[in-house]
Amino acid sequence: MTTTWLITGATGMLGQDVLERLHRDGEAAVGLARGGLDITDADAVHGAIDMHRPRIVVNCAAWTAVDDAEAREADALRVNGGGPRHLAEACARTGARLIQVSTDYVLAGDATSPCPEDAPTAPSGAYGRTKLAGEQAVRAALPDAGYIVRTAWLYGAGGGNFVDTMIELESVKDTVDVVDDQRGQPTWTVDLADRLVRLGQAALAGGAPAGVYHGTSGGETTWFGLAREIFRLLGADPGRVRPTTSTAFGRPAPRPAYSVLGHERWRRTGIEPIRPWREALAAALPALLNEKKGSAR
Repeated sequence: MTTTWLITGATGMLGQDVLERLHRDGEAAVGLARGGLDITDADAVHGAIDMHRPRIVVNCAAWTAVDDAEAREADALRVNGGGPRHLAEACARTGARLIQVSTDYVLAGDATSPCPEDAPTAPSGAYGRTKLAGEQAVRAALPDAGYIVRTAWLYGAGGGNFVDTMIELESVKDTVDVVDDQRGQPTWTVDLADRLVRLGQAALAGGAPAGVYHGTSGGETTWFGLAREIFRLLGADPGRVRPTTSTAFGRPAPRPAYSVLGHERWRRTGIEPIRPWREALAAALPALLNEKKGSAR
């Protein structure tokens, strides 16, 4: 029996939401966590594709520790570059499509207006280089059946993220210092999962061309602006959030100063881009707070 969808990294923050969205649509889907499929193992990848015979694979498995990648680039490359290559080669052999989740870090991060999908890639750090290797592998093996969806500033249930951290800090800190010199698009994993599924459905129906898509919320802000909005929605004083600079934190990996992405390609496929970030955050916060209450019991 052919499985329509195969999701890797299925217990991660995004993978969980993709599976939930698929099940809500009644789609036939299998989710594999790292314990069920190590994407760095080529034989295991080909075996999984042969076993489940998916028509489409969504790769949510990734090395996401940006700072650790600076010291362990070879390890990160095995996951972010080698893993997508194995998946793409297996999909090419069986005729399946592949959606590869990528990142804004593959771009230079120094633009002054939203970056289109065809913007030149120029990663400045190890994490971005390894993710770009994954993009290149997918495009090489699946020029007509590979879909690359770049995202950024993800938050959601079931994983550590900035929004979750701010909720915690609001309850224990009088003031919080947050970076105000990086601009981006906070993106709820539920919204991104919806677009990944809709893109996959369109691809299977022949209505979405292969290539690069940008899966981020509309609008833009800084981490400081996001933190203030979180405090406001929590009923706390946004003035308790104070602006600071990236250099004050001294992290090993360089961060993009401007990682706002354009969304024109969605409109060409008849799929609306993700809603504005403030609207999404207001919808997400109750669910995130309920999850915290449940885990505290």
